[in-house]
Amino acid sequence: NGPNLTRCMVRYSPVCVPISKSSSATKHCTVVRASYEEYTMNIRNAKPTDLFSMRDCNLDCLPENYVMKYYFYHGLSWPQLSYIAEEADGEIVGYVLAKMEEDPDDLPYGHITSLAVKRSHRRLGLAKTLMTMASRAMVENFQARYVSLHVRKSNRAALSLYKKTLNFAVSEIEPKYYADGEDAYAMKKDLKPFWDLYAPSDLHFKAEKEKNKHD
Repeated sequence: NGPNLTRCMVRYSPVCVPISKSSSATKHCTVVRASYEEYTMNIRNAKPTDLFSMRDCNLDCLPENYVMKYYFYHGLSWPQLSYIAEEADGEIVGYVLAKMEEDPDDLPYGHITSLAVKRSHRRLGLAKTLMTMASRAMVENFQARYVSLHVRKSNRAALSLYKKTLNFAVSEIEPKYYADGEDAYAMKKDLKPFWDLYAPSDLHFKAEKEKNKHD
C-alpha cells in the first residue's frame, strides 16, 4: 500500500494485546479486543478535507486545542507528515499532526504537535501506527534526524505511551509550558532506525550529538 495508506485489521476479543510482533506489524497491526468481529481500518495521509474532523477529535480528546488556521498551516506546509485513522465508514477516530523544525545546528527534525485517539478506539495500537507513519514520512521526505514532542507532567498515561511503547526519552523539563501554567516534559526519539530503512542511500545519518562533537 506504500507509506500513504495502511489497512489495519482489527479483531475484537476480551483482552487487548498485539497478535504479531514481527517487523511487518508497523504496516499491518492486528490487535485483539472485544467480540471476535474483524473489520478494516485505514491509516492514511490527512487531506485538507480531514482537518475539521481532526479538530473535532482533538476537542474530544485533549485539553490543548488549536484554531483552524493552525491545522491548515500544518496541512499546507507539511502535507506529507500528518495522518488519520478512519473507520470503514470514514469516521476519523485518531490523528497525528506533525511538522518539521531545524535545531541550532541546522539539523532537520520532526515535531509532533498533537496526537489523539478517541477513547473508544484506544489500546488498539493506533497511536503507535500513526506515529510510525509520521516518523517514516519525516525521514523519507525531509531527512529528519529525530522527532520531538511535549507532554504534560501530569499526563501519566501519555508519558507511559511515549516512553514504554514509542521509545521517546525525556530531554528536559520546560516550566509553565502550557497556558494553565503546567510544566511540560520535552521528549525526543532518535530516527536512525527509520533512516536506515527509508532515507536516501547516498546520505549519511548524523545525530545531534555526533555533529556537536565535530564543531
